[in-house]
Amino acid sequence: MADLIEYKCPSCGGKLEFDSAAQKMKCPFCLSEFDPADFQQQDDELEHKPAENSSDSAADNTDSGWTQSETEGLRVYKCQSCGGEVVGDETMAAGKCPYCDNPVIMTGQFSGDLKPDLVIPFKLDKEAAKKALLQHMEGKPLLPKIFKSENHIDEIKGIYVPVWLFNAEADAQFRYEAKKIRRWTDQQYSYTETSVFHVDRAGTISFENVPVDGSSKMDNTLMESLEPFDCKAAVPFQTAFLSGYLADRYDADGKACQPRADERIRQSTRQEFAKTVQGYDAVNTEHEDIRLTEGKTQYALYPVWLLNTSWNGNKYTFAMNGQTGKFVGDLPSDKGKAWAIFLAVTAAVTVVSYLIGMMLK
Repeated sequence: MADLIEYKCPSCGGKLEFDSAAQKMKCPFCLSEFDPADFQQQDDELEHKPAENSSDSAADNTDSGWTQSETEGLRVYKCQSCGGEVVGDETMAAGKCPYCDNPVIMTGQFSGDLKPDLVIPFKLDKEAAKKALLQHMEGKPLLPKIFKSENHIDEIKGIYVPVWLFNAEADAQFRYEAKKIRRWTDQQYSYTETSVFHVDRAGTISFENVPVDGSSKMDNTLMESLEPFDCKAAVPFQTAFLSGYLADRYDADGKACQPRADERIRQSTRQEFAKTVQGYDAVNTEHEDIRLTEGKTQYALYPVWLLNTSWNGNKYTFAMNGQTGKFVGDLPSDKGKAWAIFLAVTAAVTVVSYLIGMMLK
């Protein structure tokens, strides 16, 4: 059974959590604050600690009464405060003890090659995420009124998502078919003149910190919709930043995530080169050649707030960038309102068309 890391207040012995507003480790009991760097020694010890929890399945606990199939992919950890057992999946790296509510970090999940290079600390707290959800629902004419009044947050959690950051250079060549179209009329005919041009472009673009999330549990599209994250605010990884939050280690390594990063780089290259072809009425790509030179790859943790709500038998998931506050998530729509708006617009267009017709008679 693997142990857990816990951060105790040097002043009163209370549990310490990372405070996003103060950017300090804070004790909720005596309100003492400490710099995360003060706990660097624990990280140094962790770095040389073997990942012993990789083989500690819940089935190893013979008193649990669980079968092998029930515990497949689960791990058991021991809370250092109360001695309780914390059960999580094999990628769980930080959370809270269900018995004493102490924030805990799983040893071995961030040791050796599993240690992230960087972490972007949370800047916004849980209350900011709740407020953002309310703001997200404002000004939505098709949102059922009852959804807002009866909406209850089932779960809200701050989680550090494992992300791979890729650097690369794209050496590209493009050929475009571009057209200029001129139209005019005289008393008898309408004319169209189309001039066709071949436009060549070539050059090199450097990319830094192209992110791809390394967790199979996190939807790639959802993570990309929360971008951008400011990597300039990233700091060298310390486990202290994780205290009080959830965290996962990656279950898709950099090699597995490389193809998605390459496609993101190729798509961005296409967009940037296409922007240079201006002054034409139509542009089509005839040929492209994009060659990538891969650079340094880093492993980082990104801060995300996840909010789950349920209404009318359906579940809705929202997410907020824990650094910038960008908020995303789909809302239900009132079909009755949608039809009413459609009919009102149709009626208005009909009336305007009728009035214009009368004026032209």
